[in-house]
Amino acid sequence: MSDEYLGKTFKSGNSVALRLPKGLGVAEGTEVRMVKEAPMSFRVEPVAAAPRKIDLTGIAGSIPWLKLLSREDREIEERELD
Repeated sequence: MSDEYLGKTFKSGNSVALRLPKGLGVAEGTEVRMVKEAPMSFRVEPVAAAPRKIDLTGIAGSIPWLKLLSREDREIEERELD
């Protein structure tokens, strides 16, 4: 990294925290993994986000006529477009 930033740790609850400068480009809410490499050397890397799924269990119960599609009904036939 060509840029160098100085920081100071502080107490946050029962943890020690370090603010990351905006110049590093880490977006708010980014989940990271911290790996201790030596007594005072750490590596911080982003964690791959799990694919998001939509939970429709609450909605499906409120629509009693809604039925799950069978595998055959989910297949779409190819057709020519205009």
